[in-house]
Amino acid sequence: MKVCDIGGQGVLEGVMMRGGEVSALCVRKSTKEVTLKKTPWTSKTKTNKFYGLPIIRGIVAFIETMFFGVQTITDSVDLYDDPDSAEENKPSKFEEFIAKKTGKSSMDVMMFFAVVLALGFSILLFFILPNVITSFVSKKVDSNLLKNLIEGGVRLSIFIMYVVAISFVKDVKRLFMYHGAEHKVINCYEHELPLNVKNAQTMTTLNPRCGTSFLLIVMVIAILFFSLFGWSDVWYIRIVLRLLFLPLVAGISYEILKLLAKSENILVRVLRAPGMALQRLTTSEPDDEMVEVAMLAFKVAEGNCTDEEIEAMRVEFSHGAVKVEDEEDADESAHIETEETEE
Repeated sequence: MKVCDIGGQGVLEGVMMRGGEVSALCVRKSTKEVTLKKTPWTSKTKTNKFYGLPIIRGIVAFIETMFFGVQTITDSVDLYDDPDSAEENKPSKFEEFIAKKTGKSSMDVMMFFAVVLALGFSILLFFILPNVITSFVSKKVDSNLLKNLIEGGVRLSIFIMYVVAISFVKDVKRLFMYHGAEHKVINCYEHELPLNVKNAQTMTTLNPRCGTSFLLIVMVIAILFFSLFGWSDVWYIRIVLRLLFLPLVAGISYEILKLLAKSENILVRVLRAPGMALQRLTTSEPDDEMVEVAMLAFKVAEGNCTDEEIEAMRVEFSHGAVKVEDEEDADESAHIETEETEE
């Protein structure tokens, strides 16, 4: 079985796949038409030797994924072309004002504030809240290690409850299905089977290199790592220390994730079992049309197909939503977008 170096994420009615040189975002519109956006992309870990060093590459990948993920979600809304969603994701007047003053595009400013807002929410939910709760329940606990274990347990419990809660949201349910489609396609490729819907649907929705497993590893490593610092009675000092060393924890966790994904021996499978189990909350069985979307995105990210082959596949997967006689106007209708990215 070969290991795939293509990764991705589920988005609004679609899948993003990111290869070594190209990022492909594929979305199915409400009309069943499949739309596609290709973006040249190369990780800094590939262009800079220092950024490619162990631990450092994990920190860089963590930051890139955070910013790129928000951009991908925004792009998926644009490709889906839902008027209500598009209106909700327009830059605010404040963001347009900041863009004008800084000389940046309103989209760049909106992306920046989206990341800041997401970070703020994550800090509140997964750092401040667990610390506050632990401060109340651990007053009679003398062991610093036990206090850190309690905090880690609270953080993990909050994470699981959060995932379960959002899974009841209709759009999130479908996103988890597209997440499953992404994994099925990658697993099909790694098992060296012909890449088609029938073969992909026989695959599991779980993958050892999934971001869900990564998050669990981060939580476990954080418990062990922060126990080295003891337990300050001042809660905001604990928060600051955890935030300062979070990139390092992410870098270490990244290396562990890659190591656990390289082997199939019993010990490794036992160690990664909790992460695989957690993926059952963030992936669901997709339908065939979702697998088609994931497969098209994978083919583009892989880079082995011509533009003509990709377009033919896109038309086929659109199931009649794209008329053959309209293909002459494909460039003007922007069914497939290619974006130039400044390095």
